[in-house]
Amino acid sequence: MSDDELTFSIPMLDSEPDAAFPDPIRSIHPEGLIAVGGDLAPTRLKNAYRHGIFPWYEAGGPILWWSPDPRAVLIPGHVHVGKRLARTLRQERFAITIDEDFEAVIDGCASPRADAAGTWITPEMRAAYTELHRLGVAHSLEVRRNGRLAGGLYGVALGRMFFAESKFHIDRDASKIALVALMDRLLEQGFLLCDCQLWNPHLEQFGVRMMNRPDFIRVVHHAAAGPDLSLT
Repeated sequence: MSDDELTFSIPMLDSEPDAAFPDPIRSIHPEGLIAVGGDLAPTRLKNAYRHGIFPWYEAGGPILWWSPDPRAVLIPGHVHVGKRLARTLRQERFAITIDEDFEAVIDGCASPRADAAGTWITPEMRAAYTELHRLGVAHSLEVRRNGRLAGGLYGVALGRMFFAESKFHIDRDASKIALVALMDRLLEQGFLLCDCQLWNPHLEQFGVRMMNRPDFIRVVHHAAAGPDLSLT
């Protein structure tokens, strides 16, 4: 199949926010592109996550919906913490809060980074996830040092699933501390899985695991179907 044929075969989403997504298990795109278009309405976003799909696109382009295969995940209770990071945690130089400053966290995640050309967190994405936060679906975890924001992360919680979206740090280790604190909280509250979307070397040190798409989708359908758990 040529690139043109592959692009042509990607479905366009219906304009209705509650319209069904294509079945991600049947996707033939090598990187897991499921659909194009639509909007970032809360109903559509929640529907996407409940089917193992998330939006990721560049400013000025169409909204792209993805479900990569394999999928990077972390399992609460099975996270590896290295000796140096464990020592930093024991020093208790950082304080953890939840949902106290979602907008500051998403802005931190959208800030320019030395190792990246730009950000995928467009103004539309920022507004969409801020609305999900207002609705109690998106959450932030803040890492503070001497009262100021040193790092953090945000993501979406549905049922017993947490879908991590992005993290950032200002102080060294702050994003790592945010991730460890998140996984501890997910374990305490009974969450089943943390979706990390794609593998990267940073996740490798924490014991990231790779799940094939059919297995991941089955877990999501099970874990995201029940009552939403709280992070607090």
